[in-house]
Amino acid sequence: MIPMRQDVKKIRNLLKQYAKIKRDLTAFNQVSSPSFDGVSSHSSRNGAESRLIHHVDLSYQLKEVEDALNAIDDPQYQFILHDYIIEKRFSRNEACNQLSVSVSKFNYMKNRALETFKDKYV
Repeated sequence: MIPMRQDVKKIRNLLKQYAKIKRDLTAFNQVSSPSFDGVSSHSSRNGAESRLIHHVDLSYQLKEVEDALNAIDDPQYQFILHDYIIEKRFSRNEACNQLSVSVSKFNYMKNRALETFKDKYV
């Protein structure tokens, strides 16, 4: 059981980083388009090239997370993952009230939602 908990913990941390990735991507998009040097360098990338590669990487990570989230059919799981974990719109007690469940039932549902996300993400 411990390895599963570690996996779920990693997925929870990934979802917590999701909002940060979106902010980073938005910040990058607000910067003007990078210009590339006319001279190509094989030994190192210029700054614009590095930022562009970073942008593509963030976009890919964002798409993978969004695809996995969209693949989850259960609206309660979507609420837990998006509104509770990613957006942090609700405290645990508020989320329990929204779903009309006890804290122990909420924790069970949260773990199932994270496991479902993990299955869709991998």
